[in-house]
Amino acid sequence: MSPATGASNPDWTDPDCPVARTLDLVGDRWSLLVIRDAMDGARTFTEFQRRTGIARNILTDRLRKLVAHGLLGQRAAPSGRRQEYVLTDAGRDLFPVILTLRQWGERHAFAPGESHSTLVDQNGVPVPEIAPTSADGALLGVDTTHVQKIR
Repeated sequence: MSPATGASNPDWTDPDCPVARTLDLVGDRWSLLVIRDAMDGARTFTEFQRRTGIARNILTDRLRKLVAHGLLGQRAAPSGRRQEYVLTDAGRDLFPVILTLRQWGERHAFAPGESHSTLVDQNGVPVPEIAPTSADGALLGVDTTHVQKIR
């Protein structure tokens, strides 16, 4: 884990809040788009740049940050001439976050009938809506949960 993730880091927006810490690490749009594209098979700087249209200097910064925080790793490309980026376990753990953002966007960011991409499983079937549930199977939402501070 990077030193930037320690409790004493003065750069945390809200040191006690997991949501705020997560946003401090991946809350800008370029970082999440790089993670999205890594999940979709992008591995090289050129692939990330082509898919996102991000400026080279910003992409360099985001890749460096994602590697430093342990969301992406680097390894030699099969050709041996370049480095490629791969998701770490921490990066893979962002899959439900990306999926939830995608599903929210499908519901709220497109006009009715407007075309958009769809995430499908290995059989070509659209991925079902994510619905958080409690231990007893009841649906959870903003009216049925609250934050409990632990000290």
